[in-house]
Amino acid sequence: MGSFNYFNYFTEIEEHFWRKRGAHLLVSPLDWAIVETWQKAGIPLDAVLRGIDQAFESYQRSRRSAGRPLKSLAYCVDAVLDAATQLKDTAVGAGPEAKRPANSSEPFSRDELRAFLSRNTERLARAADKLRASDPELARRIGQTGAALAELAPLLDSPAQLDLEDLERRLTVLEEKLTAALTAAADEETLLTIRRDLDRQLAPYRRRMTAEQLNQLERQYTQKRLFERFDLPRLSLFYLT
Repeated sequence: MGSFNYFNYFTEIEEHFWRKRGAHLLVSPLDWAIVETWQKAGIPLDAVLRGIDQAFESYQRSRRSAGRPLKSLAYCVDAVLDAATQLKDTAVGAGPEAKRPANSSEPFSRDELRAFLSRNTERLARAADKLRASDPELARRIGQTGAALAELAPLLDSPAQLDLEDLERRLTVLEEKLTAALTAAADEETLLTIRRDLDRQLAPYRRRMTAEQLNQLERQYTQKRLFERFDLPRLSLFYLT
């Protein structure tokens, strides 16, 4: 997918789902976790949008719709995977994908990226300060993440074309390490509450998902809820917009 769509993956899907549903409602934590599983699996944006269209068509033909709107992206999981497979099959024999020219314009200005890194560094520092007395080890780990994030800022000062994919990889590594620290620090009741909430929301759709899909979704949902609980920013560039 092109650079614009690549870094607006979440927003494009959210807005498309809004249009199909006919209501500008907040997308749930479960829906965001589902989108994250698609993004991390490398499913192209075109396949996701096509799958959502197919899921809505199927839902409207089914008896269960009865005038009720489709409420969750969980219903679209199978259709999105089918669309991704169809897109991949169609691409076979079509020749190599054209690469984006090295001198093409960057999707974000350096000022936008600096502001994004700065905001997140400040939020991490505030979160570490709040936890310093109650959980010094977690505060230390959050502080380390903030320091590592601040060290990325000089990359934006290079006059050369910025490698956004490499920057995203670095941010993803920081997020994964921070997620591990949060999971270790969370008490059992917190994790159980998150799991119960996920199970409740997934109940109508569980039969439509494979064990692998459910495991991926559980990881993404837990990560999202833990970051919210500790008031931590998501570091990925997918959250810049």
